[in-house]
Amino acid sequence: MIGYISDNLLIPILDFFYGLVPSYGLAIIALTVVIRLALFPLSAGSIRNARRMRIAQPVMQQRQAEIKSRYANNPQKQQEELGKLMKEFGSPLAGCLPLLVQMPILFALFATLRGSPFADVPYTFNLKVLPADQIAAVETKPFNTASHSIFLSATNHLPVIGSLEGGTKLGVGDRQTVSLHTKSGESFSSVLGGVDQGAAFQPTWKVTKGEGVVSVDANGTITALAPGDATVEGTIPGLAARSGFLFIQALGRVGFMGDGGVNWDIAILVAAFGATLFLSQILSGMGMPPNPQQATANKITPVMITAMFLFFPLPAGVLLYMVVANIFQALQTFLLTREALPENLQKILDQQLAQQAVTVGASATGGAPSDRLPFEPKSRK
Repeated sequence: MIGYISDNLLIPILDFFYGLVPSYGLAIIALTVVIRLALFPLSAGSIRNARRMRIAQPVMQQRQAEIKSRYANNPQKQQEELGKLMKEFGSPLAGCLPLLVQMPILFALFATLRGSPFADVPYTFNLKVLPADQIAAVETKPFNTASHSIFLSATNHLPVIGSLEGGTKLGVGDRQTVSLHTKSGESFSSVLGGVDQGAAFQPTWKVTKGEGVVSVDANGTITALAPGDATVEGTIPGLAARSGFLFIQALGRVGFMGDGGVNWDIAILVAAFGATLFLSQILSGMGMPPNPQQATANKITPVMITAMFLFFPLPAGVLLYMVVANIFQALQTFLLTREALPENLQKILDQQLAQQAVTVGASATGGAPSDRLPFEPKSRK
């Protein structure tokens, strides 16, 4: 499903924007904004529900405890009253459905930006080599990789699949050649023969695991050398993987550290991601009573997620998308927090803010919250 969405929805949109402005960096930004606008109703529902639950949760918890205590011996009445409570304030799970609906599109967008033309495309084959006397008893089953859209030019791309007709189990001494082909069965090499500078898209092959178990040549022919497990990977260069945009040296560049030291373009993108994520979380609490636990999470979560990219690096093009998406999310959060609340929730929020003002005033004078009201003068001693 993710591949279908990528090939039939996201890549055509990408082509459209690249046709308007021949810049893959701008195409990423435009694609991100279009998808975020299309998903706006779903994500807005999640933000609204989170805001409402943050206000209603203390009251709901108190009411739920009272209902369970009052109708402990009457389960039917208990469920009826809990249902009324959910109808009054809404369900905490209501915000999950919009997130689940949009996940396939977001995963497809993520997969699109990790592949051609923004990054080199790997085809991975996990192999098992058996002794020659055992392979005869193994049932042969052809193996096909997932399809990847390979860009040969800004206007020419096609889905390419990697296949091993004899399957991924080989006997010692066996040889198999990986077949890269289109969905219609046309070989990738014949496609490249009709493309200008097609040699630039020839795949490179290497053994990434089990070098003593198998070998692979430049044509993708695998030779089984000894029993064991091995992995062979073929990589087709991405058209724009080495293209720059603004301060980004290459959209396909991966990793915080490079051969020449720190990749400062990646460092800036990772820092921008953390800053925009932190901003979005701060905006989500606008106009709300302070929540110490939530405030701590707002500080720690962006740091933890941002630090992940030091250990699980992503291509610069994907990081660019994530920064733009966070900016859009922060703007969306800001707008939605200014919406009027339902009357019952606004009343609860006013009470919470009033209680906060009393507590803060009492703390400032060293007294208990019940010592005086905010508008009363301080007592003289």
